[in-house]
Amino acid sequence: MPPPAAGLSARIKVQLKLAIARLRMVQKRDEALAKAQRRQMAQLLEQGKEDSARIRVENIIRSDIQNELHEILELYCELLLARAGLLDAPTCDPGLKEAVKSILYAAPKTEIKELHQVRVLLADKFGKEFVLAAMENTDGKVSEKVVKKLSVKPPKPELVQGYLEEIAKAYGANWPRREREELGDPPEFLDDDDDTPSGGQAQKNVEAPLAADPKGEELARATPPKSLGPASPLHVNPPSPSTDNIHPKVTLNHMELKPSQKMVDAGIAKKKPAAKGSIADGVPDFDELSKRFAALKR
Repeated sequence: MPPPAAGLSARIKVQLKLAIARLRMVQKRDEALAKAQRRQMAQLLEQGKEDSARIRVENIIRSDIQNELHEILELYCELLLARAGLLDAPTCDPGLKEAVKSILYAAPKTEIKELHQVRVLLADKFGKEFVLAAMENTDGKVSEKVVKKLSVKPPKPELVQGYLEEIAKAYGANWPRREREELGDPPEFLDDDDDTPSGGQAQKNVEAPLAADPKGEELARATPPKSLGPASPLHVNPPSPSTDNIHPKVTLNHMELKPSQKMVDAGIAKKKPAAKGSIADGVPDFDELSKRFAALKR
């Protein structure tokens, strides 16, 4: 007795989520492996082992094709998951036929076990005749991209040549062999993993301008002089002038900050001379006070 349609649809949704996660994981793994293979391919081209590189580059091409297939199948799984409500119908909805039949056609040719489980559940849902039609692609509903990605034909020579040229260009390999003067400047990147130059290269980059400018004039122009800014890390900016106080002074608790005697002796600050006639000039004698008192009586 076949399982209920509602329960089968729920199981398909669970397996679709697992298949999507597995496909994404496999794509990341394959991308890392392909990056290492490209680096090795560039070394072979640099060493002049072109025949070996042409044979091994087919593995890179096949890996890229497989990765593209996984990406297509992931999109189909996401489509089925988004339209999971249509899976409750007794027959396959026309909007899902391409996705369902493409998964039924491609799942046995992949290593994704979760995708195999999705295929088994879809077969239980739609029957053996539907699965046979999908495997033989009698109605042409299987995606042409999926059929092409799963073909076992060897890559064309033009594709192999194009791959070798792109790998040599990306990693700065001297291939096809030519003089170094014709190569021009090396590419800014040799590896996607290295965002910064190595220690030795960084040291060379620093020493190059210094060697070209032995007197350090360029460095002096680029570096702010010592006289710029305060020498002490502690600095108090005076308040901005305003219409109420044209010449503001730095004060602390409403008391004007004056230089100390040590600062005056060291020549850092000048002592402000006292106003004439103030107490700082000395206490006036009795005769001078009498004259001032008499002048006030007049």
